[in-house]
Amino acid sequence: MSGVPGLHSPIFRPVAEHGLLVEFGDRIDQATHASVLALDRALAAAPFAGFVEAVPAYVNLLVRFDPMVTDHASVGAALRALMRTAPAGAAPGARRVVEVVYDGPDLEEVARRSGLSAEAVIAAHLGGDYQVALYGFAPGYAYLSGVPKAIALPRKEAALRGVAAGSVIIAAGQCIVTTLTMPTGWWIIGHSPTVILDPQAARPFLFDVGDRVEFRRVAP
Repeated sequence: MSGVPGLHSPIFRPVAEHGLLVEFGDRIDQATHASVLALDRALAAAPFAGFVEAVPAYVNLLVRFDPMVTDHASVGAALRALMRTAPAGAAPGARRVVEVVYDGPDLEEVARRSGLSAEAVIAAHLGGDYQVALYGFAPGYAYLSGVPKAIALPRKEAALRGVAAGSVIIAAGQCIVTTLTMPTGWWIIGHSPTVILDPQAARPFLFDVGDRVEFRRVAP
């Protein structure tokens, strides 16, 4: 039925009067997320009448539309038609380089819990295969998949307040470079001088969903 990989019959769920949630599965895996990115890319190339935006996540895509122009049934039909002709697989994203100083207050604890040395934790983090999976929680918060299993710790039992913007944090197999000072229950392994969010720029976010990210170690 569909050129998009993953489920042959994704589930469509109405969201208020102006949205449709397209669910490709209930487990986070590479094939399901590729389905999300493929539909997102197809919508960007060929939007239907009344399309407002698409918001990708790990296993689903929220499609927002103008209810004065179209409705849930029409949007569902447009998406099904689009999926029948969309190229399979997600297009390769741009490659972004993010610099890191590995001086985080949790680096030694991550090493202890992982059974590694601090340098081995750093080497593992640098060797991850990172992709921007979604944006969420705060402006510019790009959730990166691809943290190696060796350092894929669960979140902390309690959050820490006042974590500085630019912190490099990991938890549950994901990595984020923070963009605001705010609390987090993730492990802080370093900080980055790379600008991820610039509200004054024509392009405020460094990443697009689907981009690949390479971390590069720099001196303090």
